Amino acid sequence: MKKQIIAEFLGTFFLVFVGTGAIIVNEITGSLTHIGVSLVFGLIVMALIYTLGHISGAHLNPVVTISFLVYGDFTIKDSIKYITAQILGAVAASSGLLFMFGNIANLGATLPKNSWQQAFVLEFILTFLLVLVIMGSAVHGKAIKSFSGIAIGAAVALEAMFGGPISGASMNPARSIGPAIVSGNINNLWIYIIATILGGIVATVVYKYIHE
Repeated sequence: MKKQIIAEFLGTFFLVFVGTGAIIVNEITGSLTHIGVSLVFGLIVMALIYTLGHISGAHLNPVVTISFLVYGDFTIKDSIKYITAQILGAVAASSGLLFMFGNIANLGATLPKNSWQQAFVLEFILTFLLVLVIMGSAVHGKAIKSFSGIAIGAAVALEAMFGGPISGASMNPARSIGPAIVSGNINNLWIYIIATILGGIVATVVYKYIHE
């Protein structure tokens, strides 16, 4: 389990470092654009799945770990270890970005564009879809699992393009916790913890129903 924990720490570190780093770089240079940032998130997720998937499953996201727990493929003890590693990886990544660039763009923190209700519902729906894609492409017995990284990475990129301007398209509590804590902007953090976890749990229950 030690190797898996290290893999989850490193994977979430690079997810947050590269993904939110792209937001910071775009804020400084304007060179990436929103579409570019969305693609960066999708591509880093895809790369990490193929790099670490055979070691830890490349959850990189507390929602994914909780979903596997609900599905029955993970224990509570291992889930706690995974989630702790993911959050620590995210905080470490944001700390590194703060050291390098300063507190620019709230370190890529996810913030509602309009009301919290709008952001909450959107994050629930986006996470629901992401978990369905993960379950269908990486868990189902008939899935072509060699393509799961492409499917999941594409889903992340597409959802970031669609939801990013409104809610930040987190779909991942660790991805939101790291920048929020390190930048000190934690007022809306609860949205990106509760809405995403609920979306993942409901998606898992629905998937179990339609699968069985």
